[in-house]
Amino acid sequence: MVVTREDVERAAARIAAHIRRTPVMEGEYGTLLKLEAFQHAGSFKVRGAFNRILSADRLPGAGVIAASGGNHGVAVAYAAHKLGVRAEIFVPEICAPVKVEGLRALGAHVTQTGLIFAEAYEASAKRAAETGALDIHAYDQAEVVAGQGTVGLELLDQARDGGGVDTILVAVGGGGLVGGVTAAVAGAARIVAVEPERIPTLHQALALGGPVQVDVSGVGADALGASRAGRIGFDIVAAAGVQSVLVGDDAIVEARQELWRAYRIATEHAGAAALAALRSGAYVPEPGERVAVIICGANTDPATL
Repeated sequence: MVVTREDVERAAARIAAHIRRTPVMEGEYGTLLKLEAFQHAGSFKVRGAFNRILSADRLPGAGVIAASGGNHGVAVAYAAHKLGVRAEIFVPEICAPVKVEGLRALGAHVTQTGLIFAEAYEASAKRAAETGALDIHAYDQAEVVAGQGTVGLELLDQARDGGGVDTILVAVGGGGLVGGVTAAVAGAARIVAVEPERIPTLHQALALGGPVQVDVSGVGADALGASRAGRIGFDIVAAAGVQSVLVGDDAIVEARQELWRAYRIATEHAGAAALAALRSGAYVPEPGERVAVIICGANTDPATL
């Protein structure tokens, strides 16, 4: 299923009353930082969650159900709480405790099962079939992808007065954010997809012509731990010729620490992955190129900073 800019624009209108228009600030290296870490529930994921729920013709009595490495679950729980809907969330055992605590604080019923996202998703799909709850996929549903793409629309609008943006760096897990942003900014900016070297989900898919299973490990596994790219996001980025780069765990850790030292922005490792591509040289801008980096998530234990 194709997600278009028009789908993203409709999503933006639908969710506008429920999300924050997150700030953009000037960073080092001549970059813009789009601070989705300041979004409700700590990540961009609430955009897709709200759009999926608000797009439904009706909501079943069983409410909504989702599987997540953490951020998507927190986002679904937050959206459900705000809309008065029951939420049931399945997370893998590697899910950060701060995310599990956040889920429970929002009133969601939480089940930890499996070692990776794919195993948690299998359990959630079985439960959804039993209860009839509305399934909200972490990255491979059209409504979710369109909702995530609203980050890109906002960024283009915010960057316009400062000279616009040429390139947007986006961290990738299953591909919902990068697919949505690519659809949103088609023809207006170039997209660079950034993944950890130890989770090259989209990178491998682009190299081999379609989503394939990859091993998941490393510092970004709890949030970027999709072992297979979503078909919707893959089709969008493949058609657009999106560039894919990989960054090492050390570079991600250093970028996260820099965000804290230089800006007092607390992010999870996934939130710093796109910036790591600039710091490590995995992506080198041309002279005068205007680059924006999406800082996508903040659900972390501050003690680890």
